[in-house]
Amino acid sequence: MNMQTTPRLTAAEAALIEAFNNQIGELPGDGAVIAIRDRLLDDLKKSGLPTRRVEAWHYTDLKTLLRAVPAQAGDAGSDARHPLVEGSTVLPVIQGRPDHKARAGDLVVSSYAEQLSNGSAAAGLGALDKDDAVGRINGSFVRDGYVIDVPAETDLEEPLEIQFVHAGGQTHTRLPVSFGAGVKATVIERHLSVTADAALVSHVSDITLGEGAELTWIIVQQQGADDTHLGQIRVDLGADAKLKLFVINAGGKLVRQELHIKVTGEGADLTLRGINLLGAETHTDVTMVLGHNVPNTGSTEIIRNVVFDRAKGVFQGMIRVAPDAQKTDAKMACNTLLMSDDAEFSVKPELEIFADDVQCGHGATVADIDRNHLYYLMARGIPENKARAMLVNAFVAEIVEELENEAIVEALEGVISTWLEKHA
Repeated sequence: MNMQTTPRLTAAEAALIEAFNNQIGELPGDGAVIAIRDRLLDDLKKSGLPTRRVEAWHYTDLKTLLRAVPAQAGDAGSDARHPLVEGSTVLPVIQGRPDHKARAGDLVVSSYAEQLSNGSAAAGLGALDKDDAVGRINGSFVRDGYVIDVPAETDLEEPLEIQFVHAGGQTHTRLPVSFGAGVKATVIERHLSVTADAALVSHVSDITLGEGAELTWIIVQQQGADDTHLGQIRVDLGADAKLKLFVINAGGKLVRQELHIKVTGEGADLTLRGINLLGAETHTDVTMVLGHNVPNTGSTEIIRNVVFDRAKGVFQGMIRVAPDAQKTDAKMACNTLLMSDDAEFSVKPELEIFADDVQCGHGATVADIDRNHLYYLMARGIPENKARAMLVNAFVAEIVEELENEAIVEALEGVISTWLEKHA
């Protein structure tokens, strides 16, 4: 006689299920969307949050690390913040609620809640696979977000900042963005906390680049000291499209940032740069899955990590080269500075190559501050703490300077310097 037993739920899992049951009557969606939400939550009930036994979550045992789930978010009592880069157009999302009257030049901006209500969001609402806990949680609870369509041949002269302002509680948002052929644009996806109240934030950006589009997309994550941030970006690169993707994690207690990128058009190219600044007893996980699916494409990924105190970090990078993806050129590197004996950083680079005419490689380094460089600065009268901060800053600033835009470089260097002043 076979008997199936329901796994014992943790306090966080039980709180998520209770929150869903309390909100289901309020969540936007037609019959198809509600059915998907029900299925996603049912999967959570059956399997629970992922543990280290799940390969994709081996270094981030979410069942153990997510210990509490705050209540549904109330009103933020806050307005949009000043843009990170002066002159940027800002589309604010305050406590999970976008400004439906917001406009951004000639861009077509609409409500994700409307797509949920009429069912047009159903196709992209589900999880990517059985291990997609971020997509499962977000798909269950998401209420709103912006839907942005950038018409072909549009040239955005100033950055567009989508600003997610959090003030404790739960917020779940989505951001589908379509860039037409020949578009040139810079977008800043910014997540920031404005209170000390704990938050659970899930967010999914779904980006499509048309033929020949050139996009710089910058994710700046500055959550509060007790916040959980579950982020995911899904990208489809068309023919001859160029994407520069920059990710800076400078906040949060528990962070999982996933990058799911499909290269589906010949001539497409990806540049990924990441900076993880970790302190106290935080845990930050950046996981990338990159698929080169057609011939003649390229990618380079460089991740820089700085880890203080008892913080723990993870970078998992998977590059898959399909059988038809001849002439792929893909390179990945991860470099880490451990600033404490108790700091930890795990690196798991992977290559799955099914084509024979490719150039692919990966590497990783872990080190402390170079004592000779430190002595050089201290010998010139610079205090040790400041000298260390200068060397750390130089280690990560090299990545930021690749952006070339002076205003953006200055703004991101300010984010890094502010973090280092608090932690170094």
